[in-house]
Parts: sequence; C-alpha cells; structure tokens
Amino acid sequence: MVKQNIMLTRPIYYDTETTGIKPDKDKIIEIAAYDPVLDKTFSSLINPKVPIPKESTAIHNITDDMVKDAPDFQKVGKNFIDFCSGDIVLIAHNNDAFDKKFLDQEFERSNISQPEWKFIDSLKFARKYRPDLPRHSLQHLREYFGIEANNAHRALDDVVILHKVFSNMIDDLSMEVIIQIM
Repeated sequence: MVKQNIMLTRPIYYDTETTGIKPDKDKIIEIAAYDPVLDKTFSSLINPKVPIPKESTAIHNITDDMVKDAPDFQKVGKNFIDFCSGDIVLIAHNNDAFDKKFLDQEFERSNISQPEWKFIDSLKFARKYRPDLPRHSLQHLREYFGIEANNAHRALDDVVILHKVFSNMIDDLSMEVIIQIM
C-alpha cells in the first residue's frame, strides 16, 4: 500500500488596523497574522504616508509618531506574502466587508500581485452557524467562550483572540470543510 502525503489547508488568522473605514481612501497602518500550525506570528506597523485621523487613533491607539519610521506597504506586503506561503486560508473577523477590501486596495496601490488566497470571514461564519448568539462581534464572542481579555483593536492581539474564538466555533471541523460550507 502506498501512503499519500496529504497537505491540508493551513489557517492563518490576520487583522488590519487602518487610518479609517474607506478602503479606496484610507490605508492600512498595522497588519498582523498568526499561523497556529507553524506557531509563528507576523506583525508590522506600516507608514501610510498620510496623517492618522484622531478618531482612528482613539480606536487603535496607533499614532503618527509610532508609524513615522515604519516601512511602507510595498515592503510589508511582500513580507506578508512570504509569511502566508503554501496552501493557506486567511481568516479575519469581518474579512469580506473590511480587511480583504483593504488588502486588495493596498496590493493594487503598491503594484504587487496578490496571491490567489482563500479567505474565510469569521463574522459571517458566526452569524450563519451561531444564530443563537445575540451579538457576533469578536469581543462578544471572546466573552461568550470565556477567553481572557486582551488589548482589543491592536492587530496581533486581535488575531490571537480570533484564533481562540474561531477554534471554539468550528469545534472539530477541518479547514477544508469550512471552506466548502462558506
């Protein structure tokens, strides 16, 4: 009997923090990812080359001073692609309406070819498969599953929480099954 080496899709949880909420106008100022299979993290501030509005800083606490010496998306985007190599699926909370739109826009602006990644929106998953819950925000799900609080609205902290929340929501389903049902 010949054993086949089956490569399973590896989940990578990611999050972005931005200068605002409009992908065509605003920019990513922080991106983070967590690969639980390889137990590796990726995190970088990004210099958006525009001032960060006070309203945005009030949410994520990232200031102009913090990003002034950070690399631009051209460099960070290439490093993010390297981090996300292989057969992966990128998972973000509110991915379809927010994070993916910003990623797409930044890759296009930077003239970088974005890989043909698969994506899962954990917010859509929660709404579809956990309609019994009154709210589906990441922090509400964190509380519901009894996961310890963290520094919400900082990208790396959010992806660590997202991994724990999503692992609780999916129970023992494989990534392949989740990709098929989404």
